[in-house]
Amino acid sequence: MSALPEPSNNFRRLQSRLRGEVGKAIEDFRMIEEGDRVMVCLSGGKDSYTLLDILLSLKRSAPVKFDLVAVNLDQKQPGFPAQVLPDYLTALGVPFHIIEQDTYSVVKRLIPEGKTMCSLCSRMRRGALYRYASENGVTKIALGHHRDDIVQTLFLNMFFGGKLKTMPPKLRSEDGRHVVIRPLAYVAEHDIERYARHRQFPLIPCSLCGSQENLQRVEIRKMLQEWEARYPGRIESIFSSIRNVVPSHLADPGLHDFSVLQPSQRGDAGILDD
Repeated sequence: MSALPEPSNNFRRLQSRLRGEVGKAIEDFRMIEEGDRVMVCLSGGKDSYTLLDILLSLKRSAPVKFDLVAVNLDQKQPGFPAQVLPDYLTALGVPFHIIEQDTYSVVKRLIPEGKTMCSLCSRMRRGALYRYASENGVTKIALGHHRDDIVQTLFLNMFFGGKLKTMPPKLRSEDGRHVVIRPLAYVAEHDIERYARHRQFPLIPCSLCGSQENLQRVEIRKMLQEWEARYPGRIESIFSSIRNVVPSHLADPGLHDFSVLQPSQRGDAGILDD
């Protein structure tokens, strides 16, 4: 790797803020604990590079001891630069493993031309990563989703799924065998972009789902970017609302038992809770 430029004061402040936000997310949700073996899923994009970089930095000063292993799934996409990640991780001195599985051919064969590939690709990728975790003593699986991803997923589920849900910062898999964590949950995407530019990560673009422009997520992202441009701080405010939920003021009887509500005995006529 070529030598990185000398860190500027602006970069040091950015790095300090990202360390603080990741550290707070880890603490708030008890993402990493003593003795954990954390698998960092490295795709070659800015988010997962930043995740690994910050976790390595925090590991050196963390009050608990934990191990990191970087894992990449080589999906055998044509033209994929297979040596980029091994060379980078070897130079960094990070334990790593490359899973080789031809999910690309399967997805291209099963998904009609013009249809989105994300769902099938994601399921196959998740299955391969979960298998590796099970076979190698991994206790936490760290993904590079950030604050903007979480907000986008909230709107995707509302607009196209009729559900009020998103990516949680910490999740137990459906079979109960794995715990998935998202340490970048409090980090804004624009800060990750700045961080990645300075660190000069050897980015690898996705030529499968990442190149599709007809994705619903693309439209949601554009919408949120327009909102943010008109009303700065809008994305942060939406994310804050995810962390401040009032079930009694929604409409899900599974979360709040509306059937037991009765008029107050105090006779506060004309006063409504809002």
